[in-house]
Amino acid sequence: MAAAATAGSASAPTREAVLSLLLRQGEATAADLAAQLVVSVQVMRRHLRSLEDDGLVLASPSSEGPGRPSNHWGLTREGRSRFPDGSEHFALGLLDSLAASLPAQIVAQLLGQQAEAQAEVYRQNIGSGSLAERIERLVDLRRRDGYVAEVQRDSEGPGWVMSEFHCSVMRIAEQFPQVCDQELQLIRQTFPDCQVDRVQWRLEGGHSCGFRLQLNPAPNSGPGC
Repeated sequence: MAAAATAGSASAPTREAVLSLLLRQGEATAADLAAQLVVSVQVMRRHLRSLEDDGLVLASPSSEGPGRPSNHWGLTREGRSRFPDGSEHFALGLLDSLAASLPAQIVAQLLGQQAEAQAEVYRQNIGSGSLAERIERLVDLRRRDGYVAEVQRDSEGPGWVMSEFHCSVMRIAEQFPQVCDQELQLIRQTFPDCQVDRVQWRLEGGHSCGFRLQLNPAPNSGPGC
């Protein structure tokens, strides 16, 4: 057990070094990477397969003359996301500038327009189906956007509750709570056939941000989901 833990901790710097080299070089073979990091090709291949299993790198076969094609390895989108890109600082600076130079109503309008555009993208991606199916698809989309999200049946009534335990824009929301209003409008516009309410809010001490979704009753029908 101790030996396995030591081996795992020893491999971490090599994994990070591989990711850094691929970021700088774009792509490389296992042999190229092994030579640069002074390890055997067999060891490097094990590292690359492990990184591939984690979704951080991807192999592309390439023929370079006679013989078997060699794999050229490159970073996936998830691999690139391991490196800070400064977008959060840019967004905070942009919102600071907007808030300083524009009336609050205009800033809210701009955020609303952004929510409307994103809701259109979400609606196209989740498609049709039952409410449960559509929420599951939205949860998948939110996870790809950096949220830690899940959905479950509402324990207090008909409908569903979507919870987000990690928010990819939390630092921005802490300085600009209007972003949270935008998120609520985003969910409402993504599900125009539902009543959507916020049931938890991290900025008010909740352990997650939660949204309750319940289908609006059909015209001339009784209550139900």
